[in-house]
Amino acid sequence: MSITLQSTVGGFSGEFMRKLPDLERAMVAHGLEPSQFVISKDWATPATAPVIGPFFYDYTVFIGEENFTVTEPNDLKFLDYFYDRCIAADETPPLEQRRQHAGLIRRIFRWMAQPI
Repeated sequence: MSITLQSTVGGFSGEFMRKLPDLERAMVAHGLEPSQFVISKDWATPATAPVIGPFFYDYTVFIGEENFTVTEPNDLKFLDYFYDRCIAADETPPLEQRRQHAGLIRRIFRWMAQPI
């Protein structure tokens, strides 16, 4: 069985759907069972200009009783993020090494997300 997909915003892109089997094979290779995962796609914020649509989407991944949400601009960015998490080693690199690899935009988003 494969990952269950849900969407309130019109489904997932064709390219996402074509790459999904690769993700599922990688999950199985790393000891994960794709049928235990549900991915839900929703607008991250209400669309202020309906013609343009939202700029970001919330992707919520459910695994049993656990879940997490990632906000990305499109399906492929989310797929890349999720794929990297599925094949990631169990060890986390030192904080200094992670900071060196963070891009400017991610650093800005992290800075903006900090509580005041």
